Amino acid sequence: MTPPLPPPATSPTPVTPDDIQLLRDALGPLRDREQVAARLLESSAKHSFDPDTELDWDAPFEDGKWFWPPELVSLYDTPLWERMSEKQRMDLARHEAASLASLGIWFEIILMQLLVRHIYDKPVTSNHVRYALTEIADECRHSMMFARLIQRGGTSSYPVPSRYHNLARVLKTVSTTPGSFAATLLGEEILDWMQRLTFPDERVQPLVRGVTRIHVIEESRHVRYAREELRRQMVTAPRWEREFTRLSSGQAAKVFSVCFVNPQVYEDIGLDRREAVAQVQASGHRREVMQSGAKRLTDFLDDIGVLQGAGRRLWRASGLLA
Repeated sequence: MTPPLPPPATSPTPVTPDDIQLLRDALGPLRDREQVAARLLESSAKHSFDPDTELDWDAPFEDGKWFWPPELVSLYDTPLWERMSEKQRMDLARHEAASLASLGIWFEIILMQLLVRHIYDKPVTSNHVRYALTEIADECRHSMMFARLIQRGGTSSYPVPSRYHNLARVLKTVSTTPGSFAATLLGEEILDWMQRLTFPDERVQPLVRGVTRIHVIEESRHVRYAREELRRQMVTAPRWEREFTRLSSGQAAKVFSVCFVNPQVYEDIGLDRREAVAQVQASGHRREVMQSGAKRLTDFLDDIGVLQGAGRRLWRASGLLA
């Protein structure tokens, strides 16, 4: 069937002032918010998972397999790593996996609060709100999945230090709408990059691979939603809000990079905490890993005008921006 022809260029098309503003940013035309949400809802209906039934939580762990790819462990390729036994290295990977899962739960709880606040004044029957509620449901399942993985791995959980926990309370309270979506991407995209390396890695425990696979598939929708909304917000938000977003996202990057691995993991496997932290901070390999994980995000933020001025300096200070 031949598709219908578009209306003539002279045909009147009703537009609002917002439509005129939202036509384009540095990356090109902005997509219709409702159409984006409709596609994401369709994808959610086809590709959502219940981790409680999707994964075999009772299967024994396999001998000789890692809980996290060794190249992504914080001490990899440091002098301390060279002195560690293989068992100690694998124990560190197990504890760091628990630390990352703990960080993920903390961040997703923040994200859920930010999403609820975002939709508070939006039309409740819109696709945009329906998708936000769908994403919140995803994040609830992810948080429970991560908690169960921590328990199954036999380690303690690793909450972020109280000063950063409380600082995040302030950041999420004063966050602008674009700031909320910039922070969302910060929490999602670096971990997503690592998990995309993890779930196909046959050296890694099947349960960990299963957890990361589910998270990668469902988080790809969350990233799309956040990117599209952040682009829209950076076009429409008042100047003061854009400037504040640049600063708050830079500060969030500093907090995130510090909290990425809880240094208690080093003590828990018998290492000297100060020595381990110092070697991680001096590690060229670790710096390359973190910057590689953040590059897709920082390129995007740079393109849409988030990485400017003092905010850019904060991102550099975080170690996530080369």
